[in-house]
Amino acid sequence: MTETETYYEFGTAADRWDRAQMFFEAKEYLTAARILGGLVEEAPTQVAPRLLLARSYYHSARLGKAEKELRAVLGLDPVESYAHLMLGRTLERQGRTVDAAPHLRMAAALTGDFGPGAARS
Repeated sequence: MTETETYYEFGTAADRWDRAQMFFEAKEYLTAARILGGLVEEAPTQVAPRLLLARSYYHSARLGKAEKELRAVLGLDPVESYAHLMLGRTLERQGRTVDAAPHLRMAAALTGDFGPGAARS
């Protein structure tokens, strides 16, 4: 073990996934991101670890990194509604409301959540 590695970066991918979720739920977002970063490197086409990594970055105010991961998720799964919602929120937090709008609309369209007063058939 090097001095920059810790116990939670070891074990099977499943062990590390469980550990990352535990740290995320405990609001230890930076630790979760550290674990998830390794998982994403090992399996870059897996959407779930990348999405949780983006959420970890978002909650730790690492918005540029969150945006990058969310765009990667949408590259893998263009109809991932939660990624559209999170990307929209991430862009809003950066003051980029014009850039956020299409993602928020797409999230609403994919989930059928058009807000109060929306016409429903």
